[in-house]
Amino acid sequence: MEHVLGKTPKTQGCIFDPPGTATHDKHSLLLYRDQWTVVLLNRFPYANGHLLVAPIRHLADLPELSLQEQGKLMHMVTQCCTILRATFAPDGLNVGLNLGQTAGAGIADHLHFHIVPRWDGDHNFMTVCAEIRTIPQHIDNTFDTLLPHFLKKQV
Repeated sequence: MEHVLGKTPKTQGCIFDPPGTATHDKHSLLLYRDQWTVVLLNRFPYANGHLLVAPIRHLADLPELSLQEQGKLMHMVTQCCTILRATFAPDGLNVGLNLGQTAGAGIADHLHFHIVPRWDGDHNFMTVCAEIRTIPQHIDNTFDTLLPHFLKKQV
């Protein structure tokens, strides 16, 4: 509710640069980090398992990525899709990014992909009428469910 009411404290720095050098951190919802990419569980998800995948470098637009960064980022997006399918068996996935604040980017200065698992019939009147999301699993449980897959991952 603090987020909905605009009472969440402003965080220092960028969420895509969690403190320390650990490859994972539950407090930051960091599922994976390597020298190229970072994967976070979305703290305010549209659906269970909603992931955010970003390059390590703070870049606002796709043309700023090097060819190597493009490849590593898309490889990670692909691996996240594979992990979500294996873990939650969604009927589909929404994969996308919003470039610029006007396009809907909540964090416009650090490009990031959203990967949202989808199930047949998962839209309900709560989201449409009341702008309320219903998530069937607590975010801590979702993190614990996904983390073992990222711990096995070697890039």
